[in-house]
Amino acid sequence: MRLSVERKPIKVYPDSGRVIARYFFNGEERAVELLKKLLLLDNETVFGLISPLLQDFSKRHRNITKKLLKHCDRVKAYIEKAGGNYEKLDDYTKLLIGSYFTHEYSIESAAFFNPSIVPDPDQTNLEEGQLRVLISFRAVGEGHVSSVVFRRAMIDKHGNITVIPAGNYIDEAEKVHNMVYNKKLFLKKAQEADINDDFLKAVDEKLGERFDYDSLKKVVIEAKEKTKDEKIITQYNMILALSDSYRKISFSKDTDISDRVIFPISDFESNGIEDARFVKFVKENGKVIYYCTYTAYDGNHIMPKLLQTYDFYDFKTSPLNGSGAKNKNLALFPRKINGKYAMLSRIDGWNNYLMYSDHINIWEKPIKIQSPEYPWELVQIGNCGSPIETKYGWLIITHAVGPMRRYCIGASLLDIDNPEIEIGRLKEPLIMPNPDEREGYVPNVVYSCGSIIHNNDLIIPYGLSDHSSGFASVNLDLLLEKLVQGG
Repeated sequence: MRLSVERKPIKVYPDSGRVIARYFFNGEERAVELLKKLLLLDNETVFGLISPLLQDFSKRHRNITKKLLKHCDRVKAYIEKAGGNYEKLDDYTKLLIGSYFTHEYSIESAAFFNPSIVPDPDQTNLEEGQLRVLISFRAVGEGHVSSVVFRRAMIDKHGNITVIPAGNYIDEAEKVHNMVYNKKLFLKKAQEADINDDFLKAVDEKLGERFDYDSLKKVVIEAKEKTKDEKIITQYNMILALSDSYRKISFSKDTDISDRVIFPISDFESNGIEDARFVKFVKENGKVIYYCTYTAYDGNHIMPKLLQTYDFYDFKTSPLNGSGAKNKNLALFPRKINGKYAMLSRIDGWNNYLMYSDHINIWEKPIKIQSPEYPWELVQIGNCGSPIETKYGWLIITHAVGPMRRYCIGASLLDIDNPEIEIGRLKEPLIMPNPDEREGYVPNVVYSCGSIIHNNDLIIPYGLSDHSSGFASVNLDLLLEKLVQGG
């Protein structure tokens, strides 16, 4: 007998009106040519151009003048090449120049899917039975570039879900290059990213065992000035891009969670940040931190990465290293098991694996724990987010692919002390695309990146055919009972 799954009436759709003001650059030669013309404009013309722009776009962006000045600063070197003196430019001229190197980007114009859900760090001022949650989504915009966006929602004692309307302004985080790198781990990850070994040896000789971004950047710039070999220059650019995979980013404290977008800013993320899996992780001392595994993609290479935050304002990112940090679908357990971190993965593309580690960034020796068994999952099986601890074991929400590349959502139960042991698995899908959910950018897909338990219901947010997102719930006791009985 199939479990009764309630599909909630609420849906979350992409909003093409949510835009960010991004830096725009069309090459050095074109930039210098443009700047020469702008520098010839008199003060009256400059003011006549920038004043209506500020009035128009200040209604669409928080602190647009700050963004325009920042973008002007980024072309300071080209202003000098165009014959200008950056330091002597008045603010209106800087704002106008910045506007020519800025464009609006609609982060949700194409799709809004693959949600992950965690309890909000703030659970104050709630009625009995309510839970405030944060939901991350994969948002896709122009050029099919993916970013991570957020919504806040409320779940009441009856399991009804209310998604709080998003704010009108969106902010990217500021990049902060103040990380200190371990050379051994850094170079190992560079090798995994297919950067030339000979080049890595040369870089190795010029760096200490621990180094910061500015030191690396200085070495790279000096080296680039000594060669015209485009292949070598590309390698130096890649090493800088890899260093950008380690960073700290911060959002203004006056932003709502729905205002914050984690947008690709390094070359290794140039084609998107995909399928963020957030988890509330409880340390051995009881302190809570939120981790997130996600996939960085540059069009050719996949780099599994880790994001961590305590408050969803300040984040740290770093690559995941090791033979087990391959492919997509990494999901961290919400606490250590037998003194070690634990992670699910799908390194070969179609089986589920388990890994243990003493270091949260290093993952070796993956152990295969699940393979496709039933017709609806024979193409591949993977996780739909981090395991959930229950009284009977670790509840794993899975995704599976069957005939006609139809994605379904299933469930498994793993032993609480030894999750290599599968206690039970559903023989039939928990959720499969219904007629109202099968059409979209990628049809016939239901997919989730994380679920949550509230008032003895398992609540599963899920993406619909890579277009929008919905919610479903199932009674936890009935689900666990079926899994304990073998599915």
